[in-house]
Amino acid sequence: MSATPGTGLGAMLRTWRERLPPSAAGLPVARGRRAAGLRREELADLAGVSVDYVVRLEQGRATTPSASVAASLARALQLSTAERDHLYRLARLVPPVDGTISDHLPPGVQRVLARLGDVAVAVFAADWQLVWWNRGWAALLGDPAASPPRLRNFARDRFPVDAGPARLARWPVTEADRDATDVAVVSDLRRATGRFPRDRRLAVLIRELNAGSEKFAALWATGEVASHREDHKTIHHPSVGPVTVDCDLLTDGDSELKIIVMTAVPGSEDETKLRLTAIAGPPVAPHPDTDATGRPEAGPPAQDRA
Repeated sequence: MSATPGTGLGAMLRTWRERLPPSAAGLPVARGRRAAGLRREELADLAGVSVDYVVRLEQGRATTPSASVAASLARALQLSTAERDHLYRLARLVPPVDGTISDHLPPGVQRVLARLGDVAVAVFAADWQLVWWNRGWAALLGDPAASPPRLRNFARDRFPVDAGPARLARWPVTEADRDATDVAVVSDLRRATGRFPRDRRLAVLIRELNAGSEKFAALWATGEVASHREDHKTIHHPSVGPVTVDCDLLTDGDSELKIIVMTAVPGSEDETKLRLTAIAGPPVAPHPDTDATGRPEAGPPAQDRA
């Protein structure tokens, strides 16, 4: 028996794309625009995949996207949790279940983030995997788009197990800031193991960092459990010099997404510098030609951020 028309993966992706106005995704709306919803290239840019891949998905020539691609599409389309789970099933994937970490960004949270303008904001999953960031974040800390998605993890940055460069915070901070952040991240990861005991990605992360980083292993051995809430950082930006910011962390509830907001004291020199970084944009290397899984993908480079 053939599938009911309009209910397959491609048809649903097209339906969800056409119902989402660009303004809801934080995109400018040009005068005289004919498309009410997102264009394919806009969805590709938001989801971090090539336009060609979006076309193949909608036409049914690609039917089994990876879990990371499905998660990126769900975020870009601002799907509800039920719609996200339906997307996973259409892609022949098992939806996230209780006890595992979710990368899903609820539509209401996305709308709030879109209204923050140039404030430096990023969203991390419970295991410190980067889920979303804006242009203000990229301008202040460097653009994460230059690294494969699977490597965009703040804990991996703090405790590298190879000789690779930092991927999420490219400019140096003070030693005191580094030490305090390291302790906070490790204790927060230990707390996450109790909250998400069935999550394989978290288990692999901790196992690899324990084996590859002496500093992580030493901090992990202390057994400290805590949640990371707020911090202060001095970032040595290559264009504007040192910028001292308040780093506040908000969570969205059960999924424990971490919304990191960086601001400076109003009227201060640091606030001026922060604005200058947003104007200048991120001074980074070009984005590699990869899809949302980090694998080479046909078509032009794409970005994850909205």
